Amino acid sequence: MEHVDFSLVDWSRLQFAVTAMYHWIFVSLTLGLAVIVAVMHTLYVRTNNEEWKNLTKFWMILFGVNLALGVASGIILEFQFGTNWSNYSWFVGDVFGAPLAIEGFMAFFLKAAFFAVMFFGWNRVSKGFHLLSTWLVAGSACISALWILIANAWMQYPVGMQFNPDLARNEMIDFWAVILSPVAITKFFHSVSAGFVTGGVVVVGISSWYLLKNRHKELARKSILVGASVGLFGLAVVMISGHFSAVHVGQKQPMKLAAIEGLFEGQEGAPFSVVAFSRSTNNPERPYELEMRGLKIPNLLSFMATNSFTGFVPGIVDLIEGNKERGIMSAYERARRGRVAQTALRELREARDTDPEEHARLRALFNDEVWLSEYFAHFGYGFFYDENPDVFRQNIARLVPNVPLNYWSFRIMIGLGFLFIFVLGLFGWWAYKDKLDGNKKLFYRLALICIPLVYISTQAGWVVAEVGRQPWVVQDLMPTFAGVTSEMSVGAVQTTLLVFAVLLSALFVAALKIMFAQIKKGPKEG
Repeated sequence: MEHVDFSLVDWSRLQFAVTAMYHWIFVSLTLGLAVIVAVMHTLYVRTNNEEWKNLTKFWMILFGVNLALGVASGIILEFQFGTNWSNYSWFVGDVFGAPLAIEGFMAFFLKAAFFAVMFFGWNRVSKGFHLLSTWLVAGSACISALWILIANAWMQYPVGMQFNPDLARNEMIDFWAVILSPVAITKFFHSVSAGFVTGGVVVVGISSWYLLKNRHKELARKSILVGASVGLFGLAVVMISGHFSAVHVGQKQPMKLAAIEGLFEGQEGAPFSVVAFSRSTNNPERPYELEMRGLKIPNLLSFMATNSFTGFVPGIVDLIEGNKERGIMSAYERARRGRVAQTALRELREARDTDPEEHARLRALFNDEVWLSEYFAHFGYGFFYDENPDVFRQNIARLVPNVPLNYWSFRIMIGLGFLFIFVLGLFGWWAYKDKLDGNKKLFYRLALICIPLVYISTQAGWVVAEVGRQPWVVQDLMPTFAGVTSEMSVGAVQTTLLVFAVLLSALFVAALKIMFAQIKKGPKEG
């Protein structure tokens, strides 16, 4: 690690984070509006009520704007794997590239085939085929998210691959293990349903603005009824998938879970803190340690992580220093074993042309299941090993994610989720009972405020998912600093970051202007 340029790593991470966060702004609303538009289109076909047709056309325009900008920002995002993260792309390209390639083929094929029919097929094709096209476009948005989330889940929990020591890269051997990974399944449902929540909150918020302006009251009521229904359905799926996700994190990424809670000493019946504040213990032997104090709910973290109120949840100290009673190997020992695997790989490559017998002996190790589980499983930890004990200790401290950032991001996500349950439930009930009158202006303003809050909530969720697994770009196999393109200069990354930030900001402002103009114009009535 002494040769790592961490400024290059940090700037490359920032560039990817900025692009990804802009991308998710467009994608989350696209996922939600796609379903809402399809539901409204279905209601129009079933009732032949022109009001549902006008609402479908109105929300379809906002959907189209977000879809186009989501595609544009996604292209910028994927380019960075080859430019800024070439070492990562080489190490995992055979596995990681497959879902992205399938996403590009399947999703863009469906969108290209049916997008034009959806937008311009009114009175040109049959109602049934037009409705089918709308649902297929909505489905293609979910399919697109599916394959991207499968690729992301593999980074969190790498399965279905085998390491090829001759090429120093991972190769896929079980396609179904990759796409049916439990982490991938829960991540798909959690992320896509979060998009449904975003769409529901945005539709309810915009419709509330019409009610404040005393415009399009009946159309606003109908929009709130559909938006709140889709949003509440999304929230139900978010809560269920969120619990299973927490269980998977507890099993596959225990350090992330410990950082989310700020849990340093593992325990049975671990509590979940509603709110807590931290301060450094100033312990030189544990530079990562914080003291957490606050309001806690007994046993809840154990249930979240283990499905048992008395289950054991390892803390950061257990994962760094080990816990023999619980069978937890220390990070120091994992680093030593990882260095053995890295040394074997280096010696194998050196012996390839000079010592065939030694090459064959070392090559056999990478086919030995016992050796792979005892040593190669800790390959990524070898990057943190150092002969100097003080340096080794500092390196190991990097295995702990940013605890305050993860802690508060998780609680922002959860807290705002409960707010959305209240708002969507209340507005959905009022719309169903036709009680959206002029005496509820305070609540209409609250619904408007929820529009930026829903984006903050979903972004906080991604902060937990991605910052929580640091320092890994591939869990346990490749740390982030090993995946960056070392040949790039810091100046080049800073320049492209500025270009991307300006470009994406311009696209974002343009999208807002188009959407605001459309909202001000409002849906057609009559």
